[in-house]
Amino acid sequence: MPIPTVAIIGRVNVGKSTLFNRLVGGSRAIVDDTPGVTRDRNMGIASWAGRDFLVVDTGGLVPDSEDAIQAAVEKQVRLALSDSQAVILVVDWESGLHPFDFSAADLVRRSGVPAFVAVNRCDNPGRDPGAAEFYRLGLGFPYPISALHGTGTGELLDAVASVLPAVENEESDEVPFAIVGRPNVGKSSLFNRLCGDERNIVADSPGTTRDSTDTVVAWKGGRFRLVDTAGLRRRSADMDDLEYYSTLRSWRSVERSDVVMVLTDASQPLAA
Repeated sequence: MPIPTVAIIGRVNVGKSTLFNRLVGGSRAIVDDTPGVTRDRNMGIASWAGRDFLVVDTGGLVPDSEDAIQAAVEKQVRLALSDSQAVILVVDWESGLHPFDFSAADLVRRSGVPAFVAVNRCDNPGRDPGAAEFYRLGLGFPYPISALHGTGTGELLDAVASVLPAVENEESDEVPFAIVGRPNVGKSSLFNRLCGDERNIVADSPGTTRDSTDTVVAWKGGRFRLVDTAGLRRRSADMDDLEYYSTLRSWRSVERSDVVMVLTDASQPLAA
């Protein structure tokens, strides 16, 4: 039996990737104050109360956006919900209820997946009473948490684990397989082809993939953990923080892989 899946969703810049990193025990997803840093689904294994489960970090929702990338992000969120046995809707105590929170809650309700509201940035107990306003989302008890410091995440995980089936731990036999290359050479298109669905957003604009994303694929009796990476760029003085960390994460993905595929564009000359 495959391990159950828990999706993390919410509007932009509420701390979804910080919570993802907290749950999977590392800095797997890039965290930055720039809205929209996470665009694809990023996955990692978490364990709690005797249960292992797959955590899926999704891009920030911007309902009714006319931007093509944002429309693709919403499609990714819907796919994540359809694959999940539970969902954590992350909201922000500091900014309070936002119309996009209600839109995300409606999306969760329509999915029929058991939902848990995580009120992030409750960094001290004095903020906990303010979390009550998020009852208005209609998804039950709002759990005050600090994704950054871990406060309150135990109670949240207790609730999430209670709705997940227990699965026996099995030693991983997956071969880590990274796909690397310059920006916009088709890494995400190949990744999606190998996975058999649109797990990563594909667009003509360079830099669409900003983080390294994992998924497991079975092929001829073997199991491969495919890693689609952000485009590798030559380091330069004018590289911004987000580009720097995306490139760094790509190199770390290479280091943890047993097999690395370097993808090039036949229509372009080779670059140093």
